[in-house]
Amino acid sequence: MRLAIGTAGFTAMLAVLALEKHGLTAKSGPVVVTGAAGGVGSVALAVLSKLGYHVIASTGRTSEAGYLKDIGAAEVIDRSELSGPAKPLAKERWAAGIDSVGSTTLANVLSMTKYAGAVAACGLAAGMDLPSSVAPFILRGVCLLGIDSVMCPIEPRKVAWNRLARDLDPAKLSEITHEIGLEEVIASGAKILAGQVRGRIVVKIL
Repeated sequence: MRLAIGTAGFTAMLAVLALEKHGLTAKSGPVVVTGAAGGVGSVALAVLSKLGYHVIASTGRTSEAGYLKDIGAAEVIDRSELSGPAKPLAKERWAAGIDSVGSTTLANVLSMTKYAGAVAACGLAAGMDLPSSVAPFILRGVCLLGIDSVMCPIEPRKVAWNRLARDLDPAKLSEITHEIGLEEVIASGAKILAGQVRGRIVVKIL
């Protein structure tokens, strides 16, 4: 199970914990998850849905809408809604977000977060830049929460893994996970770089 969860799933759980520490509950409002068909996004969707959240999945692969709804998305939106130049403030759409994309996507997520909300940032698939402004922070009190899975101390690690054992449905983890043989690694790597893989891949070497 831990191999299927991997660093991506661990990171997703750290993001959920950070939002909870900020005060987020299922009653706070919708949560948007970007890069939703990827490893971080898939686990975040599954965990948040089990906890009772209304989850909005943002993806560039709308063909995966069925998969995303199966693992917990209440709504699926095209990433194009978050890919244009970000306004300082846009219409409030969600109470919180988990972002693995970065760049313009993160800027748009921040601009659309409701008053006193928070966004957990844990990735840079679209780039390391953040073309935003201070408006979400000083006019809506939005918080940007940085998520690091590398230097994370041991105690938060224990909490995250214990929560994954409790809050990640094994059936959904099985749906998220695809097992391949060692001989398929190179071909699968090319598909990952091309954005053609969803969820998690586990390499069976025996």
